Amino acid sequence: MLKYVKIIKMGKIKKIEKEEIEIDALNKPLGRLSTLIAYYLQGKHKKDYAPYIDFPVYVKIKNWDKIVFTGNKLDKKIVYKSTGYIGNVKEYKLKELWKKQPLKVIQKAVSGMLPKNKLRKRRLKRIILI
Repeated sequence: MLKYVKIIKMGKIKKIEKEEIEIDALNKPLGRLSTLIAYYLQGKHKKDYAPYIDFPVYVKIKNWDKIVFTGNKLDKKIVYKSTGYIGNVKEYKLKELWKKQPLKVIQKAVSGMLPKNKLRKRRLKRIILI
């Protein structure tokens, strides 16, 4: 039996405009940078934040080539990729992947910090390297 009922009225959804945020990655560790990117991609900096709304926030990263990898991660960390077929797991060292596809490395780091839902892929596409 409920004695108190809490009624929550959601505000009207306004027309959401495209927003571009530029982040300077000069001498920042990848993890610290990716938490900041994930924060902006989710729209948590906006006053009308709601977890189910996909805000069209584009994050532009400048000086991305000067991102710092702490410790020996660049040499020792291994990134795994699989197509789903049996025996088709490929290993790449982080150093090789960073030279070939730096955007993929940043997207993989940010991907782990975003909520695991249908909006994740859309949000990851909004990361741009300048």
